[in-house]
Amino acid sequence: MKKKIFAIFGPILISAVLLIAFFFAPFKIDLDSKRVLADASTSMATNVLRGNAIKNKAIGSKEYVPFFGSSELSRISPFHPTVLAEKYDRNYRPFLLGAPGTQSLTQALMMQSMGKNLAHKKVVFIISPQWFVKDGVTNDYFNAYYSELQTYQWVSDLEKVTDDDRYLAERLMDFPKVKEDKRLDRALKAIISGELPSSSDKQYINLMLNMFSREDELFGKIGMVNKDKAIRKAEKRLPATYNVSALDQLATEIGQKSTNNNPFEISNPFYDKRVKKKLKSLENSQTNWDYRFSPEFSDLQLVLSQLAQDNAEVLFIIPPVNKHWTDFTGLSQEMLQGFAKKVKYQLTTQGFNNIADFTKDCDTQYFMADTIHLGWRGWLAADQRIQPFLETSSTKVPSYHLDGSFYSKEWQQKAPADLK
Repeated sequence: MKKKIFAIFGPILISAVLLIAFFFAPFKIDLDSKRVLADASTSMATNVLRGNAIKNKAIGSKEYVPFFGSSELSRISPFHPTVLAEKYDRNYRPFLLGAPGTQSLTQALMMQSMGKNLAHKKVVFIISPQWFVKDGVTNDYFNAYYSELQTYQWVSDLEKVTDDDRYLAERLMDFPKVKEDKRLDRALKAIISGELPSSSDKQYINLMLNMFSREDELFGKIGMVNKDKAIRKAEKRLPATYNVSALDQLATEIGQKSTNNNPFEISNPFYDKRVKKKLKSLENSQTNWDYRFSPEFSDLQLVLSQLAQDNAEVLFIIPPVNKHWTDFTGLSQEMLQGFAKKVKYQLTTQGFNNIADFTKDCDTQYFMADTIHLGWRGWLAADQRIQPFLETSSTKVPSYHLDGSFYSKEWQQKAPADLK
């Protein structure tokens, strides 16, 4: 009888023991070699963004600078920050932290997971207007980059509950994917009420955190594909010497050749694949779109709070939206200027004064690569702010003064015209 029972359950038991041993054994796959970090810096892989081991090692080093953003970072051209840094052998290398769909909430969780690795670092943060839609980040985008590891780490590290923590807990509870985890759901409800999770929930969270951390160490490289080939190809189009005038002329020439099949100065492949067949339905389709009222403003406050806690020096970049395109779709440039005013108010009133606002360059030729993403002359203009910011030594510690009212629904719905 015992033999029969073992024959049935023995393999299951052995498999479970081996799995536990595999997860908790001290060995790990090499995640912090120079080659791995270099590959990860341009991969924008989901496992890297949702993980800790690789990105934290890179950000903690002196070589890599975190560039937070979204889909604009994935479009490699001769004027992309990584290409320029490589070609002209600068003293920094961008570590691209973003992908199509990453927004402030995802970025805030990424930042808090870095711990001391982000302290006193220089950071480039790209704020995309299209994040600030009526309901903020969508379920699909949130789910794609949601990190149990980073969320559990935040809960595990809590010693006292702050306004930041309460807002983050409330915001996470807006997403069904988070609420599916009943223990986490209970812990978040405690945080919302100003209390720490119960000891039993904390024990469970710590156990799961260890498992997620081990999983990250073992499988963090899966799906990581670098952009070396595209970067090397783009480098070859650049002159040997960095000269802004010559580079601007080159950017204009490349932009002109790359957008010659449409009247919108949109890259030819983008126009053919994403626009051409739907052109009629897109005309005047965005007349009611508005980026001035959104929970994204409060999600952005989470980012600012984390940057302030880390005493990070930040360059914020606000891209424009292609005016040729907005004229066609009816998206209001006046509304976009209101959006920019509101974002800059939130930044500057709290001490974040280093802002490259390009929203008025919406009609500069070849500034955009398509409808919403920086293009050839756009990235070159951004580089005039990025290079001196990153290559100039800091002389003083930043002075930030945070205001919790930016978490309020009143702020989310505040009209830019009412700001002084």
